Amino acid sequence: MNDHNAATLAAVRSSSDPERNAVTEVDVAPTGPDPHAVFQAVDLSVYYGSFCAVRGANLAIAQHEITAFIGPSGCGKTTMLRCFNRMNDFIETVRVEGSVLYHGVDLYDPAVNSTEVRRRIGMVFQKPNPFPKSIYDNVAYGPRLGGVKKKAELDEIVERALKGAALWDEVKSRLKASGLGLSGGQQQRLCIARAIAVDPEVILMDEPCSALDPIATARIEDLMQEIKTKYTIVIVTHNMQQAARVSDKTAFFTTEVNTESDRRTGCLVEFGPTSTIFSKPNDERTEQYVTGRFG
Repeated sequence: MNDHNAATLAAVRSSSDPERNAVTEVDVAPTGPDPHAVFQAVDLSVYYGSFCAVRGANLAIAQHEITAFIGPSGCGKTTMLRCFNRMNDFIETVRVEGSVLYHGVDLYDPAVNSTEVRRRIGMVFQKPNPFPKSIYDNVAYGPRLGGVKKKAELDEIVERALKGAALWDEVKSRLKASGLGLSGGQQQRLCIARAIAVDPEVILMDEPCSALDPIATARIEDLMQEIKTKYTIVIVTHNMQQAARVSDKTAFFTTEVNTESDRRTGCLVEFGPTSTIFSKPNDERTEQYVTGRFG
C-alpha cells in the first residue's frame, strides 16, 4: 500500500469513535455527508455495461447496528451490498456512479486501496465456502496473508475468532480436521470466524442463512445479535421474518420496468427503523411487499 492510501485509510480508522458515530435516526435521502454514518450511499447507481441494475440509492448505515436489505429478486440488493467492499470490482462490466462513503472517505477514490477496504469490510456469502483446508488454517488464512507468522499469535487469533463466531467449543479438539467436514451451519460460522479473524469493522452478509436448516439459521441469527456490539452488520435476506427479527434498520428495494426494453432496474423505496418498515411503512409499495401481496 502506498503512503497516500495508508494515510487515507488511517484517517478512516481514526474516525471510528463509537460515541461520535452513535446514530438514532438515519435520513432516507441524505443531502450531504453524514459525519455519524459508517457508510453513506449518495446517489449511487450501478451499471452492468449499459444496463442499470440499481439507480440513485441514498442511505446511511449506523455503527453497531444490523441493517437488512429486503425486496424481490432482481431488485439490486446484492449488487448494492457488494458496493460496500468493492466486490463488484471483480466484474469487468460493472460501473459505479455516485459515492459510497466510509466514515466520510469515498471508497471509489483512486487513492483508496481496494484490498485494504476488503480487510476492514468483511463478507460472508450465501453458500458456506470454507477453503479445502483445516479448520485452523481456514481461520488463520487472512492473518497469515496480513503478515502474522508466529504460531503463538496465530493460535490466539484463531481461538478468539472461533469464540467470536460461537464455534470454539464445538471444534477446539479437532482444529486440524478439514473445514469441509463441518455441518452447513458450522461451515457458515467458520466463514464468519474467517471474516472476523482479520479484525474488520464491518461484516456484510449476503443471504447467509438461505442454505441452512431452521436450527442453524436460529444460531446464526443469535450470533449476529451477539457480535453487533463489536461489528456493524449489513445483511441481504429474502426472509422478511428474519429481517424483522434481527435488524435495527431495514431498506426495501423494488424494481422498476423500462416499458421500452422490459429491463428491470432496482431502486430503493424506503429505509428506516425496522419496526416502522414492518408496521407503519410510508410507501404503499413497501406495505404491499411486507404483507405478502407481491414479491
